[in-house]
Amino acid sequence: METKDIMMTSVLTKDKRDTEADRGIGTKDMKTEEEETQEENCRLMLADGLAERGPKSLSSASGQQVSNGFTTSSPQSSKEGVGLLGASSASGPAGTTGSSAPAGGLRTLVVQQTSLDRPRETWSKKMDFLLSVIGYAVDLGNVWRFPYICYQNGGGAFLLPYLLMAVFGGVPLFYMELALGQFHRNGCISIWKHICPIFKGIGFAICIIALYIAFYYNTIMAWALYYLLSSFQPTLPWTTCTNSWNTASCNRYMSTDHNVSWSNSSTSPAEEFYTRHVLQVHRSSGLHQLGSVSWQLALCLLFIFTIVYFSIWKGVKTSGKVVWVTATFPYLVLLVLLIRGATLPGAWRGVVFYLKPDWEKLLSTTVWIDAAAQIFFSLGPGFGVLLAFASYNPFHNNCYKDALVTSSVNCLTSFLSGFVIFTVLGYMAEMRQQDVDAVAKDAGPSLLFIIYAEAIANMPAATFFAIIFFLMIIMLGLDSTFAGLEGVITAMLDEFPNVLVKRREWFVFGLVCVCYLGALSTLTYGGAFVVKLFEEYATGPAVITVVLLEVIAVSWFYGTNRFCNDVQVMLGFYPGWFWRICWVAICPSFLLFIMISFLAFPPDVKLFDYQYPPWTTVLGYCIGVSSLICVPAYMVYHLVNTKGTLKQRLSKSITPEPSNDQHRGFIVTNAV
Repeated sequence: METKDIMMTSVLTKDKRDTEADRGIGTKDMKTEEEETQEENCRLMLADGLAERGPKSLSSASGQQVSNGFTTSSPQSSKEGVGLLGASSASGPAGTTGSSAPAGGLRTLVVQQTSLDRPRETWSKKMDFLLSVIGYAVDLGNVWRFPYICYQNGGGAFLLPYLLMAVFGGVPLFYMELALGQFHRNGCISIWKHICPIFKGIGFAICIIALYIAFYYNTIMAWALYYLLSSFQPTLPWTTCTNSWNTASCNRYMSTDHNVSWSNSSTSPAEEFYTRHVLQVHRSSGLHQLGSVSWQLALCLLFIFTIVYFSIWKGVKTSGKVVWVTATFPYLVLLVLLIRGATLPGAWRGVVFYLKPDWEKLLSTTVWIDAAAQIFFSLGPGFGVLLAFASYNPFHNNCYKDALVTSSVNCLTSFLSGFVIFTVLGYMAEMRQQDVDAVAKDAGPSLLFIIYAEAIANMPAATFFAIIFFLMIIMLGLDSTFAGLEGVITAMLDEFPNVLVKRREWFVFGLVCVCYLGALSTLTYGGAFVVKLFEEYATGPAVITVVLLEVIAVSWFYGTNRFCNDVQVMLGFYPGWFWRICWVAICPSFLLFIMISFLAFPPDVKLFDYQYPPWTTVLGYCIGVSSLICVPAYMVYHLVNTKGTLKQRLSKSITPEPSNDQHRGFIVTNAV
């Protein structure tokens, strides 16, 4: 506050000519260079009436006149970040404006302090932001995880808990993160000094979690790239049993092979291509003996990270252009595959199996746990990405509408993907003369790389469909990788601007190199076991805990009223009671429910024929806890380095620091 007091004093002691220059009275040639600098740093607005401190005081209409002759900007304007308080101050006690204030009344003096720091980068277009958020939220999990969980938990009946969890848990968290990032305009580390400084360790934990995800998530894209390169052949290699990697159990079952019978001991050419040729898991006995690195996958991953680097090295200006392809192409492919799948024989069996409701399953807590976990990991709050993306928005961008649009698109995409997957599973069941649940026993990547790959091989123009399908998988993954790494980059650049801002390209290069080296363990013959371990233990519980702490810090320490006032400053309206109740009570309960259920019912991790031994569970939890250590560690560090008594230290640790951002650097005082 000392800086603000000095600024107030300097403004009040300015001479008459400076004041007139601020009001636009003085001419340009009368100003000296020093006066122009002062005018740039401090803009003075006088408004009649006393600004109310309630939630409605900040609302204003576009083009409202204030007593000093200025026209205030609309709260929804994406161009201007000034004049907002001038508009609110223009309303007198009776709701009048201009010079209608009573004589001798107080006048509200609003001083805007403009930062001389380097202006923050912004999105070139609004659609760049929307496509980036949609590309981040719509990832590989929408294609393989949602359809599998849906049919496993009651088909159409699962949509009820899924929608309830989305409305009361997922969307409010999504909205909260977008609003926080847009208002404070900081990454996931430095934003905490404006919310609750003692929780700054959450930001460091998020960055570590993002690195763990980058270690295994991009490997799945490397597998898809291997498939893509293998698809440029007249005959797809996962359609025959005569290859060097095939075994005697291989059973080539094409739609034209009427004399071949399928048994439970049979393995398809697609399964053996995936397990014995791409992954080569038969050369590893488990996590205790991973084997050597597959050079083919190492080259594929290197190519993936090369694309990632040149897409994000310059910031959102470049990544915002790339997502126009990577975020829209998957929808085109999904539409093509849906039309093709709907015309296959037996497709109706898969659709019925997908949507047939089993209402009794709603009595099981597992269904509600899966619904909560699915919507949470699908929308993706807590990874620092939404904070980073929103921080590059104009200050008055309507992030409320953005949250509703992008979360709705995400949920609808998951639902659409179910039809794309299950029309093909119904076709496979028709071919093998089995039930759909026998065909759909594989979950996760196996659903895409075995079942769907085999179904594509049976279609006319199989090469074409294989190419576009695996291109879609790669692009779905690229969007999420862009977003995850941008969250880390924004956080570090905002935390260490003097060191890293001018060296962004080198920092991004170093980060990508670290991610590639960290992913080497997933490229070994037993790499698929490492991917499964990271997916189950290293990220899930840690992210849930981080978001729980984030909601508590914002709603209980920073304060819901203060946060809602921030939203009103940006958007011009105060969040309704539904959102406030969700942020204070429902969202923390929602997250606590997921976390307790995960601890009470730890997953039984199994991949192919490998059952994970108990020591791998301990290892997985240790990896997860390694990121969460940052939270208590920083709390201790902050308390030790803060001056004063213990009570004073605690008070300072939970008191937000004022923000000096150029869009909100204003001071309000009352002057006679």
